[in-house]
Amino acid sequence: MNPVIGLDVSKGESHAQAFLDRGVPHGKIFRFSHDIEGLASFLNYIRGLESAAEMPPTIVMEATGHYHSPVVQYLDEQQYLYIIINPLISHEAKKTNLRRVKTDAADAYQLWTLFYKEEFEPYKKRGQHLMNLRYLTRQYESLTGIYVQAKLQFQSILDQVFPEYHGVFGDLYSKVSLRFLALHPTSKEVLEMSDNEIATAIGRLTGRGKSASWCLERAQSLAAAAKRNPFKETAFPSHLISLQLLIKLLLQYQEHLATFIKSVDALAEELLEYELIQSIPGIGTKIAATILAEIGEIDRFDHAKKLVAFAGVDPSVFSSGKFTAIQNRITKHGSRRLRTALYQAVRCGIRSNRNKKLRAYYDKKRAEGKLFKVAIIACVNKLIHWIFATKEAFRLE
Repeated sequence: MNPVIGLDVSKGESHAQAFLDRGVPHGKIFRFSHDIEGLASFLNYIRGLESAAEMPPTIVMEATGHYHSPVVQYLDEQQYLYIIINPLISHEAKKTNLRRVKTDAADAYQLWTLFYKEEFEPYKKRGQHLMNLRYLTRQYESLTGIYVQAKLQFQSILDQVFPEYHGVFGDLYSKVSLRFLALHPTSKEVLEMSDNEIATAIGRLTGRGKSASWCLERAQSLAAAAKRNPFKETAFPSHLISLQLLIKLLLQYQEHLATFIKSVDALAEELLEYELIQSIPGIGTKIAATILAEIGEIDRFDHAKKLVAFAGVDPSVFSSGKFTAIQNRITKHGSRRLRTALYQAVRCGIRSNRNKKLRAYYDKKRAEGKLFKVAIIACVNKLIHWIFATKEAFRLE
């Protein structure tokens, strides 16, 4: 026998259908909630199938964002094997049915057919580590997006309060720059201070990080910027309130992002292939962590082309009758975050010839008449093959 449970997961509850073997259902559809009592009843349901089949079953479910997390953690605690299927696979399988039926029971029933038809591998214990890394890298990306929006709002307000402040500290968003601006947001306040007073105020904010001469240079630059400023005070006091609030938010976001980076690095460093991927020029720590997190268990792929397809950078194919398209877009299936990380890695690699092999391959494609984006995607494809090669290097270590 080959027992399996098809599990359709939704928000807060799931529907399960058990099978002793291909085409041999065991019992009726079982519905349970994702609380302690519901998960305990699901465990009894699993053990009932295990007793009938005389072997532990495999649980098959669709990836549903974070909704399947309680079930996955519970199955890990109970040491049952489970398989998480890409929704694209199950969605395409549903299209093969003549009848269009969309119910939770039908979805649970459909999953067992995929299990017996396809050769899926259960999640390994290391998969939880990679899932943690994936959650962190995605949260980092999300928070970075919010941080960028806050920076844009900050710049818009600053242009209406103290536009000449740009460039005084080099990095507008450094802690010294933001904290000084929070204390003295208008050019009038700066002009009321001497250069030495401004330098002293900057020195307090930097601590022992900068020399007195550096603080004095910034003070003189700031005084000159205040004199150039088109207005000494803003006509809208509400701008000052917004500026203070945005400065606080920016400083908090910087602290949160720094914490995320430390956590991501700590998790990624436990993976042996982390250093191997970084050995490819153009791939830094954050990009390497994102690539590892989004790929997950690279052993799932027995050929580099499958990893290319998973990243969604394989060309689509269109052929009908005697017509065959010669200009095809990439499929863009799979992880958007993985494609973005690979694209960034390529751009970093070909910039300033950091990755000479990749740069030569890019120049070759451009010389063939390929457009910029087409050449970049070709380089992404090449990079994926190199990353896949680290799989073999990892095995040899």
